[in-house]
Amino acid sequence: MTGQLDGLRAVVTGGASGIGAAIVDALLAGGARVAVIDRATDGSHPDAFAVQADIGDDASVRAAIDAIAAELGGIDTLVNNAGIGAQGTVEANDDEEWHRVYDVNVVGLVRVSRAALPHLRAAGAASIVNTCSIAATAGLPQRALYSATKGAVLALTRAMAADHLREGIRVNCVNPGTADTPWVGRLLDSADDPAAERAALEARQPHGRLVSAAEVAAAVAYLVSPAASSTTGTSIAVDGGMQNLRLRD
Repeated sequence: MTGQLDGLRAVVTGGASGIGAAIVDALLAGGARVAVIDRATDGSHPDAFAVQADIGDDASVRAAIDAIAAELGGIDTLVNNAGIGAQGTVEANDDEEWHRVYDVNVVGLVRVSRAALPHLRAAGAASIVNTCSIAATAGLPQRALYSATKGAVLALTRAMAADHLREGIRVNCVNPGTADTPWVGRLLDSADDPAAERAALEARQPHGRLVSAAEVAAAVAYLVSPAASSTTGTSIAVDGGMQNLRLRD
């Protein structure tokens, strides 16, 4: 994507680590100017404008977006990447946990999008990319709460695309499979047999390995680029074929 994103002014939530950090790297490599919103910005790319904010708090989000728009001279692209995980069946988490995870994964996305929309409209040709998940389209064990939030993100992506297309704003999402991220690393570390658990996760994906954060970032970079100017209301699966392929041994 070198040079294809020249002049783009992008915001990446959760951009200080994991998939978010890889997205920041990819956008910067393409020539974009990038701002990061994260609760802890210590790991942010040195070339990104980092703002510490909590997407669970509307005032914090609005202040961060205003600061970024002033620094970058506007906003052309928003990548709603921030999110948290959850484990268990539908009965494993209490109401408080359901509200907490929804407040970050769904309502947090709403808060940031709502604050950024005036700047995106002013840009004339803008885009939003939401980080969704294979959990939105495939039933995964022990992921009831997480899957519910990502199903909401997928539906919300399509609704937003319909609402804002005629304002010059494209809205898409990426659906990563199980990715090699710090969160997955923590899950593996907590397993009784981390090596066996990793092998099981790798085997679940038809290409036989975890998805890399850079692979997800490449899909995001495409979606925000001029090459995707006719792409809106869709999702790109970056899952090694997990959703659609049924290979025989």
